[in-house]
Formats: sequence, C-alpha cells, structure tokens
Amino acid sequence: MHPTEVIEFMVVGGVVAVIIIISFILKGNWRKFGWALALVILLAYCVLFIARPYWIDAQIERKVEMLEPYLEQQYPNKEWTITTVPHREDGYKHLNPYYIGVIFENEPEVTYHYWVDKNNIKIGYSTNKSLDELNYKESE
Repeated sequence: MHPTEVIEFMVVGGVVAVIIIISFILKGNWRKFGWALALVILLAYCVLFIARPYWIDAQIERKVEMLEPYLEQQYPNKEWTITTVPHREDGYKHLNPYYIGVIFENEPEVTYHYWVDKNNIKIGYSTNKSLDELNYKESE
C-alpha cells in the first residue's frame, strides 16, 4: 500500500471516528444524523477508492487517443511504441500515470514523455544522450 493511501485511510478514519464520538454526546435525531453522516462519508470514500483506478484508466486512454493524431501529424511515416505507467501494479505507484511514454523505432534508447492536456501537449525526455543528439526533440 502506498503511503498516500495510508494517510487517506487515517484521515477518513479519523474524521469518521470524531463524528461517531460526537454523535454519542448528542441526543435523539442529532445522534442518528451523526451516525448517518459518518456512514455517508465512509461509503463515499469507499466508492472513491474503488472507482479511482478506473477513472485514471479512462483519462489515460483519452489522452493516448489525443496524442496519436499529434504524433502522426508531427512525425509522418515514423514508427513508435506508446507506453503508459501500470499504476495498478505494485512498484509503480510512485510514478505519475498521466505521463505517456513514446519510444521511436529508430531511437530505442530514448523515451519521450508526453503530458497531454486539453489545449496543448508538452514533452520531456529520458535518456543518457545529450539533448543535441535527440532526433525528435521539439522546440518549445
């Protein structure tokens, strides 16, 4: 489990525990309201925790669909492989799943990291080569 998930569990658990403790002090309908509020917060967090990986997958898929036409326009007749972070697997949770890696066939030792946004596409590089040696370096 990733440390941010542990922190999220602790915060949500703390909030729910405080609400339940306060609801024991209250009487009548306020007590029931406190329990209901704690239950709603707990259920909302559970739904968020379960749905988040699917939401991230949908966002990544949408960004890859936006990147492919861009690459075809910028680099016609070139071959590339698109990679994404397997964010659901252990050992990859520390990586940002929204960076899309592109490895061109004629330059396999360089990974170009694309950040796709609604209005623009930004690029980064990952290599041991000098930036002057990159074939697909884009000027800002």
